[in-house]
Amino acid sequence: MALELKQFQRDTLDALQRYLEESRIHGVELAFQRCAMPVDGRVPAYRKIKGLQRTPYVCLRVPTGGGKTILAAYSIKRAADAWLEVDFPLVLWLVPTNTIRSQTLDALTNTAHPYRQALDDVFGGKVAVFDIGKVEQIRPKDLAERVCVVVGTLATLRVTETEGRRIYDHNENFEPYFSKLPPNVAGLETHDEGPQKGQIKFSFANVLHLNKPLVIMDEAHNARTKLTFEVLQRVSPSCIVEFTATPDTDEETGSNVLYRVSASELKAAEMIKLPIMLTEHTTWQQAVQGAVAARQKLADTAKKDGQLIRPLVLFQAENRDETVTVDVLRQHLIENEKIAPETIAVATGNQRELDGVNLFDPQCKIEFIITVQALKEGWDCSFAYVFCTVASIRASRDVEQLLGRVLRMPYAKRRSEETLNRAYAQVCSPCFAEAAKSLHDRLVNEMGFEDDEAKEAIQQEHPNLTPEEAAPLFRRTALKVTVAESPDLSALTIEERAAVTVREVSPGKVEVTVTGDVPASLETSLVAAVPAKQWHELRSLIATHRETVNRQRSPSEKGEQLVLPRLCVMVQGELEIAEKELFLEASGWNLLNYPAEFPEFTFNETARTFEFDLKDRRVVWTLVDETQQMDFTHFRTPWHDTDLVQWLDRQVRQDSVRQEIMLEFVRRSVAYLMQEQRLDLATLVRAKFILAKALEEKVRHYRAQAYARGYQETLFGPSAAVETSFDFSFRFDPLVYPARSYYKPGYRSQKHYYPLPGELDNEGEEFDCAFAIDRLPQVKYWVRNLELQPDCSFWLPTSSDRFYPDFVALLQDERLLVVEYKGEAYATNDDSKEKKLLGQLWEDRSKGAALFLMAEKRDNEGRDAYQQLEQKIRKK
Repeated sequence: MALELKQFQRDTLDALQRYLEESRIHGVELAFQRCAMPVDGRVPAYRKIKGLQRTPYVCLRVPTGGGKTILAAYSIKRAADAWLEVDFPLVLWLVPTNTIRSQTLDALTNTAHPYRQALDDVFGGKVAVFDIGKVEQIRPKDLAERVCVVVGTLATLRVTETEGRRIYDHNENFEPYFSKLPPNVAGLETHDEGPQKGQIKFSFANVLHLNKPLVIMDEAHNARTKLTFEVLQRVSPSCIVEFTATPDTDEETGSNVLYRVSASELKAAEMIKLPIMLTEHTTWQQAVQGAVAARQKLADTAKKDGQLIRPLVLFQAENRDETVTVDVLRQHLIENEKIAPETIAVATGNQRELDGVNLFDPQCKIEFIITVQALKEGWDCSFAYVFCTVASIRASRDVEQLLGRVLRMPYAKRRSEETLNRAYAQVCSPCFAEAAKSLHDRLVNEMGFEDDEAKEAIQQEHPNLTPEEAAPLFRRTALKVTVAESPDLSALTIEERAAVTVREVSPGKVEVTVTGDVPASLETSLVAAVPAKQWHELRSLIATHRETVNRQRSPSEKGEQLVLPRLCVMVQGELEIAEKELFLEASGWNLLNYPAEFPEFTFNETARTFEFDLKDRRVVWTLVDETQQMDFTHFRTPWHDTDLVQWLDRQVRQDSVRQEIMLEFVRRSVAYLMQEQRLDLATLVRAKFILAKALEEKVRHYRAQAYARGYQETLFGPSAAVETSFDFSFRFDPLVYPARSYYKPGYRSQKHYYPLPGELDNEGEEFDCAFAIDRLPQVKYWVRNLELQPDCSFWLPTSSDRFYPDFVALLQDERLLVVEYKGEAYATNDDSKEKKLLGQLWEDRSKGAALFLMAEKRDNEGRDAYQQLEQKIRKK
């Protein structure tokens, strides 16, 4: 059984499929403008590639830890159905290095691995995987009957001269691919000299060109060069999809980023550990000691977790010509930190002590791993928790790769103990601000974090800087006091001690710096370290500091709660959340109650086009030119109508329709097309991908009708039993806010529930509404409610989907306020009317505990958004 995808992964694949379907209708450039995720409010221009102008060429940006490779595996089926329109595509899977090539091959050829299972699951096990160095093993029968995935590096293809490269060489094993081709097929490489001069080369490159492969580019951020584009033209790809954390942004050759996943979404999906707790030390010995102590504390905590977790430390030693080499660091651990030698493994080019070791084995003794540069590419052990570098973090190479190793969450599941949900970095740096800035830059430039995400992801554990230096990154305030002697810190916890710096300024003068809150035990110790006459002054200073710290922390960071009642329906004497499945049941949804007729589905034999009325617009599909794809029909069994019905059933299957019902509906549909529309079976088979889309749309349309009818009866019908209930409440998670982008502060919100509002532009009417909410004295705190985040945002059901109001607020009197803002162009449309009616229903059933407002720029009485909000709140 294939790995279940996370919501952000499904959204990413949906975005790719939507783009490819639109490309078939509107062309690749216009489809990109319609489907690409905006950046700063606009969609960037589509970068055309010379020679590939009509080939979809897009990038999916996924930060480190987001599962780019599993997404790449699932994208093959999506592309095959939406664009290629073939049962078994030929896939050219390109990776940056031979190491990753070997690892990818191992994974894809292992039927127990999630990557291979992802392919087997959607292609019924008809999958074959080949090393690009052994492509002569592929037979025409393979291409006809199985998905063939060829794994190689771009360097294998990226040469200016094709001679000497095996995939470009003439090979008699490939003769069956060319035996029935005319001698003058355009685009194929021919022999330049000798007795075969002018004849087509029997090369794998020519096989690729004929079959127009789907090209997957894994970690493609360094691949977009002029030579790369020339190479891709040689293989004539039908579609190119890049996967990377850090896309190329060059104006001419940069990636066409279709969809972006944020690190916050990965955290919400429980894929990565955040924040990164950064501790700065002045010596490498202190950094090592801190890493050892952090691992021990995590190991003790992990014993409380229900699943096996063995926290590991990744040490980065210096090169051989420097001071703290692998041997020096290993000896230091054994002699000074009393670490058992058998718990240490060295992973370098020469010492490969992790080879063959299963770090997930409960009996495994390894707790510390020493490397110099990056660990083996693709290395993945989610038990890695602590990263420690003994060199300057700015000077050290491969920091981002090693740091990425400690971000992955064990079992992709948030742990009950909060310390196990964080990553830890112990670094050697003379200046914390420099270390933090370096770490921030690496998160952004190498690991795919947004700038604001990186700033929020780094938290300071051992500060040594002024408040002015800390504020831009950490929003922390440091308290500095001078006492006569060093305070007693023995009563403090490890975390509390890490926030305290003690420095002797001169004899009889000790400077104590505290970042963040001041624990009561520390206050007692500080007071004891000063003369009695200074007690009141010091306590007053600490109280003022606490107020400052408390003001700087957002409500979510203070642990405040924001909870809303769900809209519920009484069903057979019990309350249930009002959502899709309930409405379908209420409507008596049965697909066979709807006509399996397609009068709008026609075929123009002369133009070789099908037409179908899709979402109230006439759409024209052109059959794929059969000369563009090698056709090995002599390997295929002739289709019968039952074969087509079963194939279509697999393509359009839906959770809300039982298989036997779907099968019968498809059978009736095919019978109608053959008997009433006079379309012969051969034509329908050639157009089966188009027919599948038409069927899928027809079923979706019927389902929407049933849903809308059930929705109306359940919520607004004469027998509707609707109420709200905190027993079925939605709670904003103080630790999770998966915004795809963050507001760039020009105005600093004083009341937003999270540190920064998500997905809110710096200007415009919607921002004006947010600004108005923030200024209202009756508002305790508020949140920008994110769209399309069903697990992390408040929503109400509509007749077609879900409604995510723009803002949610808690008032000072504990009432809730939900606000949807509609600009002038949308204030009176049907969508806004439905949302307003639904919001009023939720408010009415809340019996005074909650309010709903559909805010406008100016209402009928001329009031602006602030005045509308005031008026709404005053109503009791």
